[in-house]
Amino acid sequence: MSTVPPGTPCWADLATPDLTDARRFYPELFGWTGRVTPEPEAGGYTVFLLDGRPVAGAGPPAIPDQVPIWSTYLATDDAALVAGRVERAGGQVVVPPFEVFDRGWMAVFADPAGATFSVWQPLAMAGAEVFNVPGAMSWNELVTPDPEGAKVFYELVFGWQPDDQPVGEMTYTGWRLGTQIVAGMMPPLADDFPADLPAYWTVYFAVADADAAAARAAELGGTILVPPRDIPAGRFAALRDPQGALFSVIDLGP
Repeated sequence: MSTVPPGTPCWADLATPDLTDARRFYPELFGWTGRVTPEPEAGGYTVFLLDGRPVAGAGPPAIPDQVPIWSTYLATDDAALVAGRVERAGGQVVVPPFEVFDRGWMAVFADPAGATFSVWQPLAMAGAEVFNVPGAMSWNELVTPDPEGAKVFYELVFGWQPDDQPVGEMTYTGWRLGTQIVAGMMPPLADDFPADLPAYWTVYFAVADADAAAARAAELGGTILVPPRDIPAGRFAALRDPQGALFSVIDLGP
């Protein structure tokens, strides 16, 4: 069983051409330890642990020219059912559902604007076991030039309802599933984000101090893409790891 309800982010993993360096960078940044998957076919896929509990993963790229990227996984009871919904809603099945050893079933999809995301149907591996504490995943956010199209697509696929809130001069959308806000959505900020990222899901990891985490990431060979700043949810920074994978950190406060 997943630790979160279906339709809720349950896992994040990194596809990177330099898995060895990822095993150095992220543990030094977040205090993780790594557990390498023993099966040779896994290509050294590493489960990162926080105090012994899974929080995220990293593995080699699925295809040789894939850019380094963090992927958001949403929990599901039926990956094949989600694949059908994605196709009917105008999205793309990038990788059809397949079994990952005895751990679970996964699939990779793209929404109509091209943002990729995955689903995880757990068997032996539930997904992340801890959230919203320093070093664990705390938020997942869609950045898209087509928010209205995304509202239609994700409601059809996961039953999400948009909860729009004005934030400065833009509208920020919370994705509501039942009574819970499970993820977010915003339009691209042209002054902050590169033009080569038209639509994508980004992963936020909680930290005790966003300024210190950003500085530490830079010391370890990463790049500060958006310097630490205050937002309604806390203080955040957008970063790239040494291979260029984008992720964010956020201090949620007390």
